[in-house]
Amino acid sequence: MVGGGIFATTGLAAQMTRGAIPIAFIVAGIVALLTSYSYLKLTLRYPSQGGTVTFLNRGLGTGVLTGAMNILLCFSYVVLIAIYAHALGSYAASFLPPEQMGFWRHVFMSSALVLLALLNVVAGKSVIQSENALNVIKMFLLVVLILVGLYLPVDWSRLQPQNYVGPLAIVSGAMIVFFNYEGFELIANAAKDVKQPNRSLPIAYIGGVLLAITLYVLIAVVTVGHLSFEEIAAVSDHALAAVGDRLMGPAGRVMIVIAAILACGSAINATFYSSGRLVNIIARSGELPKELERKIRGQPLEGTIIFAVLALLVANFVPLGAIATMGSTGFLFIFMAVNICNVLLAKETQSQRWISLVGALSCLAALITLCLELDEHPATQNQLWIVVGVIAVSLLIEVVYRGCTGRLTRSR
Repeated sequence: MVGGGIFATTGLAAQMTRGAIPIAFIVAGIVALLTSYSYLKLTLRYPSQGGTVTFLNRGLGTGVLTGAMNILLCFSYVVLIAIYAHALGSYAASFLPPEQMGFWRHVFMSSALVLLALLNVVAGKSVIQSENALNVIKMFLLVVLILVGLYLPVDWSRLQPQNYVGPLAIVSGAMIVFFNYEGFELIANAAKDVKQPNRSLPIAYIGGVLLAITLYVLIAVVTVGHLSFEEIAAVSDHALAAVGDRLMGPAGRVMIVIAAILACGSAINATFYSSGRLVNIIARSGELPKELERKIRGQPLEGTIIFAVLALLVANFVPLGAIATMGSTGFLFIFMAVNICNVLLAKETQSQRWISLVGALSCLAALITLCLELDEHPATQNQLWIVVGVIAVSLLIEVVYRGCTGRLTRSR
């Protein structure tokens, strides 16, 4: 969960929610926590590599709507990769003069996407083995930033209620950063390999989300406590690098840039690795063309290649705010559906139905609030149409595909 997203959207969230940014992360975390309960129960009952795809097929059947949601899940991961690439490019270019940053951001983000896609094609397994080491380094550097930030004097006045935005704006800001929590969804794909799942999975799901909430809130406090809102707005794309510079000088900036590049690079790499399997699983369930079941060099890499091409387009031609909105709304929609699945399957999963129902309603309320907030401001109204367009395209692809092929779907 603690990946490239926190580097990409901390500045954006601070612009939207000002002193209420810790509350925004807590609100998003509560929605994630409720949804992680449904994932936990479904994973224990239906352990498989399919994860979310399996849960949707089990709970809602293999109709057109389920197929469209699985395609929306693919689009949401494309958006995630684009966000990580945008953050990597922004932090890598943060050392350059302002007039050159825009050009080099695109160069760095595009180069990272191409190189990491090639690495997955050529040596995916060996690259994935380095993920643990990269994550340990990233977490260590973020903890150093938090400890130094809390040790040095914090301007707590910026976090006081007089600097809060309205309730709807807080919820809207929370949903913009919601995708920062989506990583728990991938636990389901590894469920069959987990030892002592009844003990390990609750720690992974519930404990993981709680730990992420804690880290995000502390990072938000340190950011707003050491940079004014005007300073954050000026460096929104790489706000944490500016925090590192304020706390520890140029060495601090370098430290955070390294952490951001490691975090974003490892997140892109891991998402590429899993995306090929995701596309392969959806194809094997009959909801995508049979050709996507093929393997390259013994690995299901066609999905990885498709994701890389689409992510290049999104990262280079869609603004960060719109990308973040697309990612969060996509996952909110999917998580609402998974919560509904657990409500329907509560007897089989031995769940408290009301918890998943509250989770589904929370996702729905968050979606509505975000859409209303986007529609209220002329500058963000186009983002609302982008979100509607992505959902409509997902449904259209599934309808046209089934109509043209007549291929039978099956739950795996």
